[in-house]
Amino acid sequence: MSPAQSVFAAELAANEASEHRPLIITLFAVFVAATLFITVWAGRQTKDAADFYAGGRQFSAFQNGLAVSGDYMSAASFLGIAGAIALFGYDGFLYSIGFLVAWLVALLLVAEPLRNSGRYTMGDVLAYRMRQRPVRTAAGTSTIVVSIFYLLAQMAGAGILVSLLLGITSDAGKILIVALVGVLMIVYVTIGGMKGTTWVQMVKAVLLIGGTILITFLVLLKFDFNISDLLGKAAENSGAGSSFLEPGLKYGATGTSKLDFISLGIALVLGTAGLPHILIRFYTVPNAKAARKSVNWAIGIIGAFYLMTIALGFGAAALIGKDEIIASNPSGNTAAPLLALHVGGVDSAWGAILLATISAVAFATILAVVAGLTLASSSSFAHDIYANVIRKGQATEKEEMRAARWATVFIGIVSIALGALARDLNVAGLVALAFAVAASANLPTILYSLFWKRFTTQGALWSIYGGLIVAVGLVLFSPVVSGDPKAMFPDVDFAWFPLQNPGLISIPFGFLMGWLGTILSKEKPDEAKYAELEVRSLTGTGAH
Repeated sequence: MSPAQSVFAAELAANEASEHRPLIITLFAVFVAATLFITVWAGRQTKDAADFYAGGRQFSAFQNGLAVSGDYMSAASFLGIAGAIALFGYDGFLYSIGFLVAWLVALLLVAEPLRNSGRYTMGDVLAYRMRQRPVRTAAGTSTIVVSIFYLLAQMAGAGILVSLLLGITSDAGKILIVALVGVLMIVYVTIGGMKGTTWVQMVKAVLLIGGTILITFLVLLKFDFNISDLLGKAAENSGAGSSFLEPGLKYGATGTSKLDFISLGIALVLGTAGLPHILIRFYTVPNAKAARKSVNWAIGIIGAFYLMTIALGFGAAALIGKDEIIASNPSGNTAAPLLALHVGGVDSAWGAILLATISAVAFATILAVVAGLTLASSSSFAHDIYANVIRKGQATEKEEMRAARWATVFIGIVSIALGALARDLNVAGLVALAFAVAASANLPTILYSLFWKRFTTQGALWSIYGGLIVAVGLVLFSPVVSGDPKAMFPDVDFAWFPLQNPGLISIPFGFLMGWLGTILSKEKPDEAKYAELEVRSLTGTGAH
C-alpha cells in the first residue's frame, strides 16, 4: 500500500464516526475534568513528603492492587498488544504471557523485601548498607532513564489514539496531542502527588477492565461464544492462514528473529521487578503483608485482562482485517478502538459511542500511567539526587517536594520531545525496551543488595551503570532507532545491532558487572549492616 493510500485509509477510519465527533470530544473532556477534580481533591490532602511520595501509606491491599493494575495495564497492554495479536497472531500474544508471568518474579523476590527495606524509592534500599551519594546518584539516573523509555510508549499511544478520533493526520497535530498529554501529566503529579495519581489509576483500572469485558463479550457474541470459530475467522482474514495461529509468524522466520524472541521474553519476565513506577507502589501500603496481598490482587486483575486480549487481538483480525488496521496505523496500535467501532456497527450511533468510550478509556490509561511514571522519576530525583546527594541530607521536606515538582516539569518536557519522535512506533515494542533497561540496570542491583552479603558499592555502581549503558547503547544502534521503515529515524541507517530488544545481551551483562565489580572491589562490606537489612527485609522490623 502506498503512503497516499495509507493516509486516505487512516482518514476514512477516523471519519467513520465523524458525525459523532462532538460525543467523542465530550467523553474525553468529561474524563479529563473528572481526573483533574480527583487530583485537586487529593492535592489538598497532601501535607508532607510521605503524602506526596507514598500517599501517606494509607491505601489498602485491594486499593493498591487496583492501582498497580492501573499503573501496569498501559497503552502497550490495551493498544500495542491488541495490535500485535491482530497482525501477528500467536506471536503477538506472547507479549501478554510475558507481561503476566513477570509478576511472579516481583511477588516472590521483590515486593515484600523492598517494602520492608525502603522508604520512598529504590535508592533507599540500595543506599541502606552502601555509600549513600554514589549509589543514590546511580539509582536516580537509572530510574529517570527507564521512566523516560516507558513514557515514550504512552506518548506515542496518546498521539495515535486522539489523532484517529479527531481525524488528525498531520504530524504537527499529532505532536500537539503529545504535548497536551505531557502538560496534563505535569499537572497531575505537581498537584496530586501519589494520592492523586493512585486514585486516578484506580478509576482508570475499573474503566479499562469494564470496557475490555464489554468488547470481549460483543466479539464473542458475534461468534456465538465459539472461540474456535473466532480463531478460524482470524486466521482466514489474516492472509497467513493456519500459520497465524502457530509460533513463528513474527519471531521464527530467521535466526535473528528467534534470538529477538528470546531477548523479548527475558526482558518481559524480568523487567517488571525493576520498573521504578511499580516499585514505588509497594511503599503506599501500611506494611509488607499488604504489599504482598496487593501483588496478589494485581496478578488476578491483570491476568483476567490479558486473557481478554485474545478476544481483542484475534477479534480485530477476524472482524476488521490486516489491511485496514495497517492503513490506520502501520504498527497496529489502533486495532482495539477500530474493533469497538466494528462490533457496535460502523455506520451506527452505537458503534460511534463504543469507539468514543473505548478510546476515552484508552486515553485514561495513558494519563494514569504517565502520571505514575513521572512521579517515580521526579521522586527519585528529589529524594535521592537533590536531598541526599546535592543537599547531603540537609534539605527540608518542603524543599524536597519543590524539587520534585520542578523535576516533573523537566521530565515532562523531555518526554514530549521524545514522544513526538516515537509517535509511529508500536507501543508494545517501546515498552519492551523499557523492561529491558529496567531488568539490565535495576533488577541485578536490587537482588544483589537484598540477598548477597558480599555485595559492595562498586558492585552496585558497575551493575547499574553497566546495565544501563549497554542496554541504552544497544537500543540506539538497533533497528528500533534507524535502518528500518518503522524506526524512529527511518531515513538514516546506523543500526549495527541486529536485535529489536537488547535484553539477551544487556541483562546478563548487568548481573555480570555487579558480580565483577564486587569481586574486584577492595571495599570491605559492612556485614552488620547486611544482617540488619536481612532481618528488616524479611521480617519488617524497623520498617517505615
